[in-house]
Order: sequence, then structure tokens, then C-alpha cells
Amino acid sequence: MHQCSVNGIKIGDGAPVRTMGVINCSPESFFPGSYRSGKAIGLCASEMIAQGADIIDIGARSTSPFSPPISTSCETERIREALQELDGTGGTISVDTMRAVVLRECLKFDIHAINDINGLADPEYAKLAADSGLPCFLMASTITPGDAGDMAGTLDAMQIVTSRCESNSIESYVLDPGIGLWNPARNVALDWQLCRQFQEFKKFDRPLLAAISRKTFIGDLLSRKLPEERLAGSLSLTMLLLSKGADIVRCHDVKETKDAICVYETMERTG
Repeated sequence: MHQCSVNGIKIGDGAPVRTMGVINCSPESFFPGSYRSGKAIGLCASEMIAQGADIIDIGARSTSPFSPPISTSCETERIREALQELDGTGGTISVDTMRAVVLRECLKFDIHAINDINGLADPEYAKLAADSGLPCFLMASTITPGDAGDMAGTLDAMQIVTSRCESNSIESYVLDPGIGLWNPARNVALDWQLCRQFQEFKKFDRPLLAAISRKTFIGDLLSRKLPEERLAGSLSLTMLLLSKGADIVRCHDVKETKDAICVYETMERTG
């Protein structure tokens, strides 16, 4: 497997399972408990780092299909303020944006990775990412985020993303199958299928990101309407995805997720 290195943190190919802690700077987020603003951003990041987060993923725009849209200038201002607050925390920072204009602003700061849920579909964005030399987290997308409608389509989208990386000479990246309700055409049955067949994504020989924390399909199964009620379900599914090859887990609950990873890795040891 090709290993990905983010600020010296190795992901995949025998490295320990890594943890990406989520900080949302968008009050529109589907999980209000993950929203932070002002000084709380730096405090939250410091707490996550103390709990063992390898990477802090900062985003300023909700990608839920039911969230109200915000302007590029609004997202840019939010993420600029967030990155200013994160300066000096000592954390490894990933920025979650699919807009080239926003990414250009982020690159003025000391960031360490790029998280693009649009899978480099925007040529301008792809060039910025390539020129930055930063490692990327890339979701399976052809034209828009999560536009694959089935397992075959997701595999095709992943192949397209890897081709874009090759075309732009991006060599260090992690693939994300894109589990979640990214658009109204998606359904929870597909999310469960992607989870059950998660090991098939290993065919691309790249580290895999599991990003399922508190998502709707878990809540629907367990009749937990509120994201605040979905921690146990998220941790249970995380353990199963680790057994299917996940190399890094994107989560809202770093302490609890680290505990789950520790239990999993201990059980997997031989001798």
C-alpha cells in the first residue's frame, strides 16, 4: 500500500490507526454539538490534541443537503478566523473545503492537509492542491460530492479520483468512499452497503478514511433522531470498519474513538 504522510504522521501500510477530530465552524452543521466559534475553536483543538487526535479537520460550511447555502465570502471569513485561532496550538491541521477561493485563503496559513469532498473535480482546485504539495483527503465524487448512486458507481468515482491525482502529480493522498446522505437522491441503504463492502476499497492500494460519525443512517437504524444520541452506534460501526481496512477515523468524539481504536488494536495483536 502507498503510505500517506501528514506533517510526519504516517497513515496506512502498517501505521497505527489514526484519528481526525472534527471542528465545525458552521452553525448550520447537522450536529450542533460540533460547532465552535471564536476562542472556543482553539480550546477545542487543544482538548482534542490532548485526547490523542492526530489531525484536526476544520470546516466552515455544512455539506448537508438540507443546510442553507452560504456564500464563498462567508465561508472564507469563517475559516480565516478559525485558522487564526488555531495558530499556536501545535496541532496538525486539515482544511475541509471544496471551493478553490477558500482553499487559496487557507494556504496562507500553516496547514498540513487538504480535505476535498469533491474529489478534485474542480480543475482550479486540483491545481491549487497540487501546487501546495500538501497531502489530500479525497472523497469519491465524479462531478458533485456523493453523486455515486451505488457501490459500482462509488468504485468508479474512486478510480476517477485516483486518475485526477495522477494527472495533477498528487502522490500523497487518502481515499474516502463518501458514506452519508450527500444529496437527496442518496439513501441509507447505500450507506450500509458501502460499510459492509468497505474492504473492497482497498483495491486502490491507498489508505482509507472512515467518516461515519453520528451520521443519519446510524440514527435511522437505532431510532435516534438527534445526532447527540448516536455516539454508541458510531463507535460500534467504527470498530467494524477498522476490521475492514479503515486506516484513519474522522470523528467528533476523539477520546471515545481513541478508546475504541485501542481496544481494536489490542484484540488484533498476535501472541
